Amino acid sequence: MSDEPLAPQPIPGPEARQWAMFCHFAAFLGLVFPFGNLHGPLIVWQIKKDLDPFVDAQGKEALNFQVSVALAALLCFLLMVVVIGFPLLLLLLVSVGRWC
Repeated sequence: MSDEPLAPQPIPGPEARQWAMFCHFAAFLGLVFPFGNLHGPLIVWQIKKDLDPFVDAQGKEALNFQVSVALAALLCFLLMVVVIGFPLLLLLLVSVGRWC
């Protein structure tokens, strides 16, 4: 690590901050459309990434977060099916066994 001070980052303009915010807010499209939480930030980021480096960084961050959440939700769903599936299968076999 270096002891040199970091160069000050330029403050993004109001338009850049607004589009960066839209990148994050676009995830709410997931409440309306299936996988909208992934497509919304991706579309806003792809359209406005050349506007400002701040918008580019925030778009990547918003998309990365939504992809991480989607993968974690998928993993939780798969684990729920596996863990809950075995007791339900046993219950099904017991209930079918009573009727035979």
